[in-house]
Amino acid sequence: MNETEMRQYITDTFKGVDFVVNSDNSFFFYNPDPSVPPDHMFPFVTLMINDINDQFSNLNRPEVFRLNIGVSKQTFRSLFGTPKLPSNKDGSPNGETDLDYDFTTLDQVMPHPVYGGQYWVCVLNPSNMTLETKVRPLLTEAYEMAVSKYDRKAARR
Repeated sequence: MNETEMRQYITDTFKGVDFVVNSDNSFFFYNPDPSVPPDHMFPFVTLMINDINDQFSNLNRPEVFRLNIGVSKQTFRSLFGTPKLPSNKDGSPNGETDLDYDFTTLDQVMPHPVYGGQYWVCVLNPSNMTLETKVRPLLTEAYEMAVSKYDRKAARR
């Protein structure tokens, strides 16, 4: 599956999904009501095809993309334990997740190289098997979290 097919898979599978393309990367949002202006503040999934935001995954390789998925703390910890946050020389967090991973590896679910501390996972070029067995449940969870957030916000209007 290439990035175009992945984008199509997400928009076909999950109802009410809107996406924005910026610098050739795709950002997916839940927005079921076209009469309500979309809230493009915080995506629940992103699809990156270049190294414009970080260079950990070497996405400038031909036909390589990284699917990033925001999951719950419980799901993240069940997969990877507590996120490891390397720090700068002064002890402050530097935003990187866990340098024990080779973030250039294809078809492996791992913590996001920058946003793992916020419970994001990633996978480069998931195979159909990985998509069905590992990625689909993560996408479903991220989608359901986005729906819940939207519904809570709509209830306050």
